[in-house]
Amino acid sequence: MITVIPDISLVYQMINFLVLLFVLNLVLYKPIRNVLLERKAKIEGMQNGAERAQSDLVAGEDAYNNGLKQARSKGLKSKEAFIEEASKEEKEIIDRINKKAQANFADIKKQVAQEAEQARKALEAEVDVYAKAIGEKILGRAC
Repeated sequence: MITVIPDISLVYQMINFLVLLFVLNLVLYKPIRNVLLERKAKIEGMQNGAERAQSDLVAGEDAYNNGLKQARSKGLKSKEAFIEEASKEEKEIIDRINKKAQANFADIKKQVAQEAEQARKALEAEVDVYAKAIGEKILGRAC
């Protein structure tokens, strides 16, 4: 029953409320708060781990890209060195071939000059015979 005049039951109710509040705090609220704090700490730890993993991934990616750039530049340098070496060899081979061709050309020129001289001498020796034969044919009689 509800009465307007305060009596001892109100004090009992207040004591009962405080005891119940203390027991609930001890049994229910503190363990729930502890679980929530542990969960929060675990989530923050996982978030920090994810951020570290992300930063490690970015650092690894940068290192990979730098290594790739270095490898490409090294490859290009070696390619240029090979091309330069090949062009030097090509020039040497072409020079050797040109020298050999010039030597062969000089030999052939000498040989042609000798053969022309021999042919001229042979023709000069036979000029009289050919001239006589031509004269006989033109004149139609023997000389």
